[in-house]
Amino acid sequence: MQRILVIANGAPYGSELLFNALRLSIAIREQSPAGELKLFLMSDAVSAGIRGHKPHEGYNLQQMLEILTAQNVEVKLCKTCSDSRGISQLPLIDGVEIGTLVELAQWTLNADKVLTF
Repeated sequence: MQRILVIANGAPYGSELLFNALRLSIAIREQSPAGELKLFLMSDAVSAGIRGHKPHEGYNLQQMLEILTAQNVEVKLCKTCSDSRGISQLPLIDGVEIGTLVELAQWTLNADKVLTF
């Protein structure tokens, strides 16, 4: 069983970095449903974990995160990044949790592959 960690830093709708990280994650999960996939959002990407995004057109990151969490992908937001942006106490998308740098270090050490966006 392959263990893959995806780390994303890009702003939710400011660039396509986060969008690309999520669509690749969905594709990986579809092609390897038995593999272990984890997603850690840092920097401005943490704001994608807030429930209630309603983009008027184009892709919907909340739906993409919901697809991943429904497929048992662990999704965590960096606590330091979330705290500094004032979102730690806001309602998060179901299945998305606040994580720590210690957890990210453990995930990184346990991963066979680490992809960063």
